[in-house]
Amino acid sequence: MLGLFYECSKIKALGKFKVGILSSVSSPLFNGVAFLGPFNCNLQRRWKKPVDSAQTRLENRTRDLRLDKLMSQLKKLKLILKLQELILKKRGQFISVQLLSKWKTMIGINIGIGAFLRKYPHIFELYTHPVKKNLCCKVCQKMVDLIEEEEKIMKESESAVVQRLKKLLLISTNGTLHIHALWLIRRELGLRDDFRKSLLPKYPDDFNVVFPDIIALASKEDSFVDAAVDIWREKEYREKWLSEFETKYAFPIQFPTGFKIEKGFREKLKNWQRLPYLKPYEKKDVIRARSCGGAERFEKRTVGILHELLSLTVEKMIEVERLAHFRKDFNMEINIRELLLEHPGIFYISTKGNTQTVFLREAYSKGCLVEPNPIYTVRRKMLDLVLLGCRNTNQMQPLQELEDRCNKRISHQVASGSCDGDWVIPILESCDERQFSGSFGTVRGQPEEDDAE
Repeated sequence: MLGLFYECSKIKALGKFKVGILSSVSSPLFNGVAFLGPFNCNLQRRWKKPVDSAQTRLENRTRDLRLDKLMSQLKKLKLILKLQELILKKRGQFISVQLLSKWKTMIGINIGIGAFLRKYPHIFELYTHPVKKNLCCKVCQKMVDLIEEEEKIMKESESAVVQRLKKLLLISTNGTLHIHALWLIRRELGLRDDFRKSLLPKYPDDFNVVFPDIIALASKEDSFVDAAVDIWREKEYREKWLSEFETKYAFPIQFPTGFKIEKGFREKLKNWQRLPYLKPYEKKDVIRARSCGGAERFEKRTVGILHELLSLTVEKMIEVERLAHFRKDFNMEINIRELLLEHPGIFYISTKGNTQTVFLREAYSKGCLVEPNPIYTVRRKMLDLVLLGCRNTNQMQPLQELEDRCNKRISHQVASGSCDGDWVIPILESCDERQFSGSFGTVRGQPEEDDAE
């Protein structure tokens, strides 16, 4: 009896020793082993299903490399425009590099201010102040001319800007918009910074400032306004001879390169294209998302509003965060980023430039606008000047030095009165007179020969 008890205690001690060894192993298969025996380590652990959220869909989306590259280039242009705005506001339109180094974190520059300025010699000019003898910076004349040209075009295109604002007010449910929301997208709409003082008072028949921060239409127009997608539908109907059922509620679809089409996706997209919805400028009872069968139509109405809003912008793109300021005015009670990710053939979200920017896919081809406008053309010239970088600087320096020498010599000669090469001028003038008289004689004798014939 004592021997049997001794054997049982020996087996238990051996089992506890094995369990202790297995639990000390760092493999994840042995972390959950309890005092139920070492054979439980062969059981598979049940893994949770991966979460399908807007963030995961954003990370797993098909990238458009050209639009991402364009967005990273526009990030550099935004930094340069912030910097030149600070410089041009200063008296004399120059600023010391030492003062700029204190402001670089406010602007968003992560490198040394001197290295940043030397990267763009076609935009910023470094020189030593003649009095203070410190290193200063000013904006080159090329960039100043482009900025003045952009302001001039904005002033000339006020009528187009007024039409854009009226369309945005017609899209809103109550015919009102917050001025702060418009100020956030003023550059996208082609508005000047002081549009509240310079633009709105000039058109009292079109706009009314109801409250200090709300703008409304002075007179609501009963005429139906065609959206940009409606013009595309009419063109598709006429040119491709498609049926009205196929094109009445359809949107232009352009998937990025490498987009994987899953099974059943084509049929689902075809049914969505035929789904009727309330268009942005139609003034009827707005469909609620909670009504029977209204969720899909409400979602498609939101897609139509976002499509029209992007079509009204200058560069057909806008930051996703700025769209949240129009949710209540446009009655878009939905997660906008998730909606944009669900339609990759219409919209594309780029995460370059530390922001999320949505592009209208149909408006771009190979990283450029299909139908450019004057404001976009000027901004593209600014971007080309940024992308030029340090190139062509070796050719510019000798030409600039030669031009300065010539200007100094000419000014000195004009001031002194006489030049060393004045004796050459009469000889050249006599040669020119001889050539002119000879050529005039030949021309003059030609009609006589014609008369003789």
